[in-house]
Amino acid sequence: MNLYPLKFRPVFKRTIWGGTKLRQLLHKTLAPENTGESWEISVVPGQMSVAKNGPLAGKDLDVLCKHFGPQLLGEKVALQAGDSFPLLFKFIDAAQNLSIQVHPAENPASAVHGCFENTKMWYVLQADPGARLLLGFEESITAQEYKSLLEEGNLLPHLGSYEVQPGDCFLIPPGRIYAIGAGILLAEVKPVSNITYRLYDYHRKGLDGKERTLQTQQAQNIIDFSATTEPRIHYIARLNQPVNVAHTPCFTINVLELQEHMRRDLKEQKTFVVYVCVKGQAQLQCNGYTLPLQTGETVLVPAQCADCTLSAEQAKLLEIYI
Repeated sequence: MNLYPLKFRPVFKRTIWGGTKLRQLLHKTLAPENTGESWEISVVPGQMSVAKNGPLAGKDLDVLCKHFGPQLLGEKVALQAGDSFPLLFKFIDAAQNLSIQVHPAENPASAVHGCFENTKMWYVLQADPGARLLLGFEESITAQEYKSLLEEGNLLPHLGSYEVQPGDCFLIPPGRIYAIGAGILLAEVKPVSNITYRLYDYHRKGLDGKERTLQTQQAQNIIDFSATTEPRIHYIARLNQPVNVAHTPCFTINVLELQEHMRRDLKEQKTFVVYVCVKGQAQLQCNGYTLPLQTGETVLVPAQCADCTLSAEQAKLLEIYI
């Protein structure tokens, strides 16, 4: 059969820090109270995406990848990742501060997915006044100084703190300490891996009533203790033109600000394409198939369909491919 653009049922995750913006701002009407994450496209076991539109509705994404292979993933991606989908897409709503975390360079899925960098990208959709991200250190410190600050409960003043606004983009490489602050709604793109080490959590209790487990030793072994320069990606959006904001071995991300029709022919890239609607409403057409997109929706365009047309009176999309 001819493939077509695929939408998936979101996988919602309740958290102690989650809020209501996924429902209020991103139209996730089925999200329960205190939903912190909406996993939009995932092949992580237990968090599997299930198609919800067209003849393939009800099929798991990993099954579709195995069945269609390069037709869905693209020849280049299939050579790197085999028949497994290599990226993970989320929306994150932080009503409270998230724990201080770090993720490792070693990605257990890398042998399968062909990407060893394990860098993630954040795109800020909405931020309350004064909302901030914590990223890296303001000044370089030693491992021993870090250990002392952590034991004294005095680490936070030494972390880089950045006030954010909608449209801000950040790349978070492995080894960099990070935390999403209260009042921020963002989209996250990362290689398939859900391993993070929590090193500080404000002594909060989890949903089970106990303080959440910390992985301070594992974290200390991978932290980059050098000073972090301005981590924000500086770019200027241009109407009806793709603007690149990230290019890593694992993904390329463009921002598309639309006020008319735009043809996107990415077949020569030999890759699938994912569009995340972060503002407004748009329409996607390819292979004779028309699909509406509204704020908070994510669509996977198979490599077979990578010649498509996007149109909108006013919309902003993220365009992601390998």
